Amino acid sequence: MTADSAAWEALRLSLWVAGWATVLAVPLALWVAWILARKSFWGKSLLNAVVHLPLVLPPVVTGYLLLISFSPNAPMGQALSAMGLQLAFHWTGAVLAAIVMGFPLMVRAMRLAIEAVDPKLEEAAETLGAGRISVFARVTLPLIGPGILAGAVMGFAKAMGEFGATITFVANIPGQTQTLPGAIWAALQIPGGEGQAVTMVLMASAVAVAAVLLSEVLARRVSARIAAK
Repeated sequence: MTADSAAWEALRLSLWVAGWATVLAVPLALWVAWILARKSFWGKSLLNAVVHLPLVLPPVVTGYLLLISFSPNAPMGQALSAMGLQLAFHWTGAVLAAIVMGFPLMVRAMRLAIEAVDPKLEEAAETLGAGRISVFARVTLPLIGPGILAGAVMGFAKAMGEFGATITFVANIPGQTQTLPGAIWAALQIPGGEGQAVTMVLMASAVAVAAVLLSEVLARRVSARIAAK
C-alpha cells in the first residue's frame, strides 16, 4: 500500500467510524439529555458525572478501561464474541471508542436545547389531548432540532479526531483500525513522513470544515421551518 493509498484508506475508515458512531450515539444521547433536562430522581448527579467522565479522564485511561472490559478474555468480550461481534482490535471497537469519547459533547448540546424549550408549551399540548410521544414528536423535537444537529456534528468531529482511546483499545493497524489521527501519528514516526502527515492534516481539516458548514445549513433550514409554523 503506497503512502497516498494509505492516507485515503485512513480517511475512508475515519469517515466510516465517525458516521456509525454518530448514527448510533444520537438516539441514546437524546434520551439521556432528556432525562437530565426534564426528570428529577435520586442519582441524577451521579448519572451526569458518569456521562461527562470521558471529558476529564485521559483518553488512554478510557481506552484501557474499554480494553479490559471488552477484550476477548473478559466476560463481556467473550459474550459478544459468542454473538459474532468483536470489538477489541477491530474497527467496531473504534466506533465504540468514538461513541464514548463524543457522547458527553452530544448530551450537553442536546440538553441545553431541551432546557431552552418552555415546558408550558408541552403542557399546553397535553391539555389539548396530545399524548407524550405526540407532544415530543410534534412540539419538542422540532424546537430542539438545531441542538440535535449541533450535538451530532460535535460527536462526528470528536470521532474524526479521536486518537488516545482508539489506539489503546483497537491499536493502529493499517487498513483495519488505523483512522486518520493514527495514520498522522504513524507518518510522523517515519523520517521524511512530514509531507504525508501534512496531506492527512489537510484532509482532516477539509472534512471538519465541511461538517460545520453542513450543520449550519441544516440548522438554518430547521429554524426557518420552525419560524414558518
